[in-house]
Amino acid sequence: MPFIADRLSAIKPSPTIAVTQKAAELKAAGRDVIGLGAGEPDFDTPDNIKAVAKAAIDSGQTKYVAPAGTPELRKAIAAKFKRENGLDYTPDQVTVGVGGKGVIFNAFMATINPGDEVIVPAPYWVSYPDIAMMFGGQPVFVPCPEETGFKLQAAALEKAITPKTKWLVLNSPSNPTGAAYTRAELKALTDVLLRHPHVWIMSDDMYEHLVYGDFEFTTPAQVEPKLYDRTLTMNGVSKAYAMTGWRVGYAAGPLPLIKAINMIQSQSVTHTASVSQAAAVEALNGTQDFIPKNAKVFQGRRDLVVRMLNECPGITCKTPEGAFYVYPSCAGTIGKTTPDGKVIETDTDFVGALLEAEGVAVVQGAAFGLEPYFRISYATSETALTKACERIKRFCESLK
Repeated sequence: MPFIADRLSAIKPSPTIAVTQKAAELKAAGRDVIGLGAGEPDFDTPDNIKAVAKAAIDSGQTKYVAPAGTPELRKAIAAKFKRENGLDYTPDQVTVGVGGKGVIFNAFMATINPGDEVIVPAPYWVSYPDIAMMFGGQPVFVPCPEETGFKLQAAALEKAITPKTKWLVLNSPSNPTGAAYTRAELKALTDVLLRHPHVWIMSDDMYEHLVYGDFEFTTPAQVEPKLYDRTLTMNGVSKAYAMTGWRVGYAAGPLPLIKAINMIQSQSVTHTASVSQAAAVEALNGTQDFIPKNAKVFQGRRDLVVRMLNECPGITCKTPEGAFYVYPSCAGTIGKTTPDGKVIETDTDFVGALLEAEGVAVVQGAAFGLEPYFRISYATSETALTKACERIKRFCESLK
């Protein structure tokens, strides 16, 4: 349509949201569908957080606040970075966004000029490249195959950097793979970045608290303090605190960048909801006891799903270090035929046929930039996961 801006021609709706909506539509139509597409904890928001939100409403905390976020929340975020990551930020160096996606959107809008390059390790969260392209940026995809644990290697990073590189986006633990970088692996990357002072680092730490076993989370500015002045460390309350719908993301970084982000926010959404910000203060300052308990539940689900998927003919699944996703390969099903005569030629074919035959909704690897894989979110009950994996196995066994 001629009145739609040209900038939208290169981007597409979020594939993960599309899968979730498709599953909901099929359920509404009476189909027995198990949706494993949404990256959303099935736990309820903890009671202490909900109680503070209710009290905030009752006490009239329902007015406009500063675009950067309330002073109380920015103070709580700065304290969190110091307490958990050893990073010193003043509240003025903190911005509060409408979810993590809002922070990324604002940061790219504030910094990307047409032709600037953004290095995006693949597989990647679906929104990174599209947001970059919205502002004239050029995503530079660096394949991170399963043999490297789906992680960016130092040599590959070095090769991808050009004079046009503006940002490197790092997401650990990763959506969609669950891969998480050790301190040594991050150090190898930060050593490369020290040699290229024009490259900024966006560290998406949204799944920080969802790591398993004895894995120790670290973030780039913590591993290499010399990168502090060109790192935007981003996080939020969505995943660890089961607060996806509250829409509170946050980031800390150099003051000029934060001021630019806040200026953009002042002319767009103004700020995320004041009641949500009051709740987020309690999330960060209140009890954290439930986080390791929830992580233990997620680890059990991870182990269940990995074991059952590896029993499916044509499927292999690596055990991830964190988040609540697995990223199994369906390479062993490519070229096979479904009972109704459809040939599985791609992971998109596999995902579509699985949904049609067994009512299991997952997301194709093509959406994340590395095929032939698919993503499963195990942020749902063991009962649903067991049933879904049984259906996936039955589907795989039906292929000829």
